[in-house]
Amino acid sequence: MRLSFSKSVTDALLAKIREGGVMSRSEKLNLIIQLSIPSILAQVTTVLMFYIDAGMVGSLGAEPAAAIGLVEPATWLFGSLVSAASMGFSVQAAHFIGANDFEKARAVMRHGYAFGLSFSMILLLITVLIAFRLPVWLGGGVDIQHDASMYFLIFSFAIPFHLIEVLSASMLKVSGDMRRPSLMAILMCVLDVIFNFFFIFPTRTLTIAEWQLIVPGCGWGVAGAALGTLLAFVSVALPLAYFAIFRSSILAWKLDVERFVWRWQYVWNAVKIGAPMALQYLLMNGAQLVSTMIVAPLGNVAIAAHSFGITAESLCYMPGYGISEAATTLVGQSVGADRRDLHRSFAWMTVLMGMAVMAFMGIIMYIFAPEMIGLLTPVPEIQALGTSILRIEAFAEPFFAAAIVAYSVCVGAGDTLKPSFINLGSMWLVRLTLAYALASHYGLRGVWFAMAVELSFRGLMFIFYLYRHLRQKKCKNLT
Repeated sequence: MRLSFSKSVTDALLAKIREGGVMSRSEKLNLIIQLSIPSILAQVTTVLMFYIDAGMVGSLGAEPAAAIGLVEPATWLFGSLVSAASMGFSVQAAHFIGANDFEKARAVMRHGYAFGLSFSMILLLITVLIAFRLPVWLGGGVDIQHDASMYFLIFSFAIPFHLIEVLSASMLKVSGDMRRPSLMAILMCVLDVIFNFFFIFPTRTLTIAEWQLIVPGCGWGVAGAALGTLLAFVSVALPLAYFAIFRSSILAWKLDVERFVWRWQYVWNAVKIGAPMALQYLLMNGAQLVSTMIVAPLGNVAIAAHSFGITAESLCYMPGYGISEAATTLVGQSVGADRRDLHRSFAWMTVLMGMAVMAFMGIIMYIFAPEMIGLLTPVPEIQALGTSILRIEAFAEPFFAAAIVAYSVCVGAGDTLKPSFINLGSMWLVRLTLAYALASHYGLRGVWFAMAVELSFRGLMFIFYLYRHLRQKKCKNLT
């Protein structure tokens, strides 16, 4: 089997989907890999950004690390709501592109920017209002409440730019352009590290060989980490919007020949797709907050180890998210083109690929757990605890991949309600119940054992649901 990697080959294979051409198994695999690799690299680089970010803050001690770890699930919550709003429009665009109706895809994108920015401003207002009460509600100690509040408040101002970044990137991806969003994601990570280098630490002297170099710095600690992330989002969001609106061969607005007309149907379709996802993200991240509340009484060492463990584990499951983005694009265009055969084959091929890649990453995580945690913190107690929880979680990675990719397959087909219920039921009924029962006896290790059990259960549930979903006679087409 010969694989060819180039933009022209990718475009030709995507055109086969839209034009009804026959695709061999090697061509399907080629297309999946070509769409997955840039996204995987971007996802891994993003995790490395958080990894380095956490390591920079972790070098300041347990309290700053705990401050960020306390409110981090809340930042994920609002970020995921932005993603849900964006996905409601990008899935419609994928279906229109699959049906070769590019003008409607561009109209959907215009609606997405208008609706999404309005929604993001509402979220920004909410986050500003709750910033100084949130650490108290989450049970954080007095010693970390101020830093946690400042981190959350500064990070909140990134929400509108995050909306622009996510919507622009997702629109480019469903059109088949994975490279630009991936390169910009890598750039964002690099900029975040650079900004943090100057904002977190004070002015200091670095010794390189026999040379001494004075490096200026602001010394803002936790607040500096949030400001660095904010500026990185701003630096990337605007160029991505430029690429989507002016440079895309499919989505550029200059290609429109008719006057833009507002259609509420596009917004309604986006709400039908995005609302279950938003509710899921709300309750899933709410569950993460409850999980943080379960961990918080265990002390600052446990909070920091929990936060660092999540950061380290994400390096292993980000490849699954990269493959899942390819799944959404391929399934979305297959449904739009009414290609039932490709819908089914792309679904199973991406799920199996995700499971294989993350099984390998699970092995890597188990073997190198001490080194992964050691890079994040110099505190021996946090290192020991973080290593043990990562090794517990390693066994669940293949099933976690099944849940990630199968969910994205369903999203690409416009099916978000039932998959969201699977995620919610598994999280609230299995993970939190088991974590609460085990935390008092086994501490943080019990919480992570509950997490591993729940992820395995969720993966099996999604495999069963996908099997049932693909047996249906007709795909859900929004075009």
